[in-house]
Amino acid sequence: MTATEVESVARAAIARADADLGALTLPLFDPALDHRSDGPLAGVPFLIKDSGPFAKGVPFTLGSRSIRGAVAGVDHELMSRFRSAGLVALGQTTAPEFGLNFATEPRRYGPTRNPWALDRGTGGSSGGSAALVAAGAVPLAHGNDGAGSLRVPASCCGLVGLKPGRGRIPCGPLVGEAGFGHIYEFALTRTVRDTAHLLDAVAAPPVGEKYAAPAPSGLYADAVHADPGRLRVALTTEPWGGSSVDMQVAEATVAAGTILEWIGHTVTEDSPQFDAEDVVEASTLTAIAAGAAILRAPRRPDPALLEAVSRTVLRETQAFTALDVAAALDAQHRVTRSIGLFFTRFDLLVTPTVAWLPVPHRTLDYDDPRHSVRSWLRRIFEFGPFTAPFNVSGNPAISLPLALSREGLPIGIQLVAATGREDLLLQVAAQLEQAAPWKDRQPSIFVD
Repeated sequence: MTATEVESVARAAIARADADLGALTLPLFDPALDHRSDGPLAGVPFLIKDSGPFAKGVPFTLGSRSIRGAVAGVDHELMSRFRSAGLVALGQTTAPEFGLNFATEPRRYGPTRNPWALDRGTGGSSGGSAALVAAGAVPLAHGNDGAGSLRVPASCCGLVGLKPGRGRIPCGPLVGEAGFGHIYEFALTRTVRDTAHLLDAVAAPPVGEKYAAPAPSGLYADAVHADPGRLRVALTTEPWGGSSVDMQVAEATVAAGTILEWIGHTVTEDSPQFDAEDVVEASTLTAIAAGAAILRAPRRPDPALLEAVSRTVLRETQAFTALDVAAALDAQHRVTRSIGLFFTRFDLLVTPTVAWLPVPHRTLDYDDPRHSVRSWLRRIFEFGPFTAPFNVSGNPAISLPLALSREGLPIGIQLVAATGREDLLLQVAAQLEQAAPWKDRQPSIFVD
């Protein structure tokens, strides 16, 4: 097939799926965004997320009614790499306002619907991308992750969601670190193989940025076929903090551990020990960084057009002091040290990705004026208590669609590795994909 034929089919597939899912912010790009025709992924249909200035010349809103007429003046460094890889960017996908929610239901666009169950959410903040990849409209789509925003939608939509480690993917040229090092760019896919090939295409070391991950020992696509040996695996279904874990989610996590034991790994019940409030405190840096970016923009948003938590974020950002930043950085250090020491004893950690099954729309109501920044973080961490610690620490983590609930809803299992070990994550993910394949599962909304 020619790239032109593939693009034509993808356009029809995206339009058909989006009619049910509401996952696009704009009409499809016509023509597609510029890209190389000889890159390693040349001709592969692709979508970008409405998470800020990302692709030169493309308008963005961050899911907000208050942002109008904003257009990216330059490419994000990762977008430049997507273009060089040959990815054919055809449209832009929905995200919650300012990206600060584990549900993608901004007032500007309305809720993005889950292809597995239209009354359920897709997770957030990369929920629009997740919905269209899960529905078969494109094989992969851009997303980013400030507390779980790739892994949570991957879990809710039955996808592979890799959050690379800190310094693996560039965040420039406009910033030297994103969200105090808590925000990570990458994409959502349906297979471990596709994740590995995409990582090979875009994960060259950032130039001139604050963080640079250790160089990989080889191609990630080769790691998928490599034997990691017998690993020391820790497993927990106990969340940090006061959240409760759905019984089916816990059972699926334990089942993943049983599969790993059958493969030949040693599995022990254990987890890093840190205070869940330190994760909340450290994660305020992500919210405050988002607020600062909005307040420093050429035009400040109209507060009357913002959702309630966004107004709170901007208000608390203006009141945040150097002492507050220092306290949050101290909390980040405590979490990072605990997790770093943990990975001197274990090669891998297995947890649920989120604590619950995909939730009905408006379960996580971002427009609730009663929240402070910290209370809002505690609220979304009830749903997703397992992901944010590894944004704080910088470890690579991946969500795999290893189970379905009795209701037919996806359940994601998270694997976490030591700093720089994306290769190990992909090796074990490939073992699990082979032992418990998910390729034949399709949601009710699927473009065939």
